[in-house]
Amino acid sequence: MAKKVMVSGCFDLLHSGHVAFLQEAARMGDLYVCIGSDENVHQLKGRYPVNPQEERRFMLDALSCVHCVRVNRGMGILDFTSELEEVSPDIFFVNEDGHTPAKEALCKDRGIEYVVSHRIPPQNLPQRSTTSLRIECTIPYRIDLAGGWLDQPWVSCHHPGPVLTVSIEPNFDFNDRSGMATSTREKAIELWKTALPSGNREQLAQTLFAFENPPGTSEISGSQDAIGIVFPGLNKLHYQGNYWPEVIESVHDEQILAWLEQHLYLVTLGPRIQGYNVLSDTRITAEGAQALADAANNCWDALLAQDIHAFGDRFRRSFEAQVAMFPNMAGEAIFDMIDQYRDHALGWKLSGAGGGGYLILVSEQPVERAIQVKIRRKGS
Repeated sequence: MAKKVMVSGCFDLLHSGHVAFLQEAARMGDLYVCIGSDENVHQLKGRYPVNPQEERRFMLDALSCVHCVRVNRGMGILDFTSELEEVSPDIFFVNEDGHTPAKEALCKDRGIEYVVSHRIPPQNLPQRSTTSLRIECTIPYRIDLAGGWLDQPWVSCHHPGPVLTVSIEPNFDFNDRSGMATSTREKAIELWKTALPSGNREQLAQTLFAFENPPGTSEISGSQDAIGIVFPGLNKLHYQGNYWPEVIESVHDEQILAWLEQHLYLVTLGPRIQGYNVLSDTRITAEGAQALADAANNCWDALLAQDIHAFGDRFRRSFEAQVAMFPNMAGEAIFDMIDQYRDHALGWKLSGAGGGGYLILVSEQPVERAIQVKIRRKGS
């Protein structure tokens, strides 16, 4: 009797990479394909799929390698939990982009073999992804490496300090509400469509910041999001009780940027849930703001020196200083996830305000099944 193999995903804009992935999975047994609903794709990605769920189901069902297709009834990154119970597969099959520790833990808990495929394009065909088939949008994302929250004047008024950002090429389709400045990026796309315009970077970032925060906005998005998207490379933004930094320092040294890319790894946690409130139970003090500022300044020095151990330590200290003032950034589940990497990584933090998104690790050695980013270079 053939084994049951289950895969789950969006499968929008069906392409050769999808077919190769499904054929590989089907070689292990009868293949059950469970697709994300239109509403869940919208929740995760901030946009609806090009092809609605019934059309996606029809096309997948037409493939000879597919045994059965279902539409997942759940929401979030584990939207397939009910289908997993019903199908009761022997194997759950994912590609490297689709792997998350939460999926692996779910399968382990149910005694299901968890297999991760290494994406290899079929012979003589180009590597395809749904992202690459969409209208090309080169507007970057951003990562805040250290000092996050100091771009809010109600934090930096207690003690001035920097936020460190890197601009990230959009070669991966990051989840919405994941701490990668996706909301600000959506505003940038409204303004400029598919690419950042040329011109004075600070003026462009100010335009984006003002567009995202028009008069009457109750909760002002920090300017580090707009600056982190518009300014390429590595940047240090000095805040002193205002929404806009007093000084912006930029690093475009290729050796430093390549070194940073080599040591940063992102583990997918899933987006923040709707209604998540990171600001509850805050305890902002002058001592806390200074600890955050000191950690960010020390992190900057370690980056420029390319000292991996100092960078990992300061990276972690910056996160700890954030959580000390904003304890709702990370709950028990987040710290359980960190514990899985504590012996391997030199430092860790959550992307953005926390509550989900990505666990960012600093490591000397490759982190299995993690994402590596591409920093946007000056002139790209």
